[in-house]
Amino acid sequence: MKIAKFMASLAAGALIALPSFAVELKIGLQDDADALDPAQSRTFVGRIVYTALCDKLVDVTPDLKFVPQLATSWKWSADGKQLVMELRQGVKFQDGTPFNAQAVVDNIQRYQTMPESRRKSELSSVAKVEASGEYEATFTLKAPDVTLLAQLSDRSGMMVSPTAAKAAGAKFGDHPVCSGPFKFVERVQQDRIVLEKFQDYWNKDNIFIDKVTYLPIPDTTVRLANLRSGDLDMIERVAASDAGTVKSDPNLVYADAVGTGWLGVYANVGNGARADNPMGKNKRLRQAFSLAIDREAAMQIVFDGTGLAGNQPFAPNSPWFDKDIPVPARDVDKAKALVKEAGFDRIPVELAVANNPVSMQMMQIIQSMVAEAGFDVTLKTTEFATLLDAQSSGNYQLSRSDWSGRSDPDGNIQQFVTTGAGLNDSKYSNPEVDKLLLEARQSQDNAVRKQKYDAAEAILSQDLPIIFLGHQAWIWAYNKKVSGFVPSPDGMIRLVGVKKSG
Repeated sequence: MKIAKFMASLAAGALIALPSFAVELKIGLQDDADALDPAQSRTFVGRIVYTALCDKLVDVTPDLKFVPQLATSWKWSADGKQLVMELRQGVKFQDGTPFNAQAVVDNIQRYQTMPESRRKSELSSVAKVEASGEYEATFTLKAPDVTLLAQLSDRSGMMVSPTAAKAAGAKFGDHPVCSGPFKFVERVQQDRIVLEKFQDYWNKDNIFIDKVTYLPIPDTTVRLANLRSGDLDMIERVAASDAGTVKSDPNLVYADAVGTGWLGVYANVGNGARADNPMGKNKRLRQAFSLAIDREAAMQIVFDGTGLAGNQPFAPNSPWFDKDIPVPARDVDKAKALVKEAGFDRIPVELAVANNPVSMQMMQIIQSMVAEAGFDVTLKTTEFATLLDAQSSGNYQLSRSDWSGRSDPDGNIQQFVTTGAGLNDSKYSNPEVDKLLLEARQSQDNAVRKQKYDAAEAILSQDLPIIFLGHQAWIWAYNKKVSGFVPSPDGMIRLVGVKKSG
């Protein structure tokens, strides 16, 4: 009898000692992220991971409005050259370092001065940032820049631990330390990124997931199969052709949102020795290549009617789209004439493309289309992060890449085409475009900004450092056990409020 009581008591004690059931969310990504350092990274999937790992000064709502995150409020000066931010108190970084105004100063200065930083052009208008109080940061600008809030709602506004950043230097991405709801556990390249709930997170009462594992699976069919089998809980960028399958599966939930980004082909016009090729040196060939593409057909085939054909960094349904430069109809005869004017009969072209089925399908279609105008395209497939490295270093002729989009129009154009900008992999440089886009940044009058963007687009549509193809919708699918997910035009997966039932 005593033994039975002892065993019962022991069992009860063991149950009490056991931790509560850990809730894990497994998310399938289309690509692997690059460096997990907001200063250096540029991939879309990296931004998805950051929504769990790194809080920003400002966040964006599904209707693209700026709302507080680490900054609780902000105010512009009358002349538009000073931005004062009041900061959230009681916030800690994941290594215990306190978040305060000095941390903001350290982060912004890191983004501005770190040799490897890609954020320099995004913050080029900032003359200085100061801790004007323990929880007040003041940004002083060289000239008015209405886009600064948008920059601070993305990687330029992500706050990392100054302690960890100083210790790690350029290797910070190997073990990132931020202030988001989840902290870094491990990463295996091309296999997984694992995060766990940060117990001292300032908004931890609204975090209901204990562990998040991101798994890069480029093949959309395999990604969906893993979701349907239960090996994944959620996937992003569902192929449009699979939307019907998701909707008809009683165990899955379908969600979508029209994106703010674009699909494009970069032309190497000045990035090192490989720019010395016909496509890089002659804009008539780029114009011919563009005219040989039937954008409507390509978007319909690849995205099954969920996307929009486009020829600008702004979609045709955007108020920033220049209607005086409509999406061109395919004109093979005119394309052939331009090729002949440029002094060619046929042009060999190497075009880099990421090894995911959606990108490959579109470029195979375009490969066939442009062949009729004289372009002999060889597709060079590679993993997405490798493709971006090649673009940055200039190791390409043409390269197919996407941009996930930003809430402010400046974020969809400035950093890709202005001289020396961080994402200007074409190394395109035109003083008039630089001037127009700077003036667009400085005006608080949207009508004036629209005039500047239109004028810049008139030049860019002829020079074509980027040949825009269209604009896709973001499509997600997730297990019905998951709830609380809110789709957003920025394509992010925000985990605040997301739950997973047993």
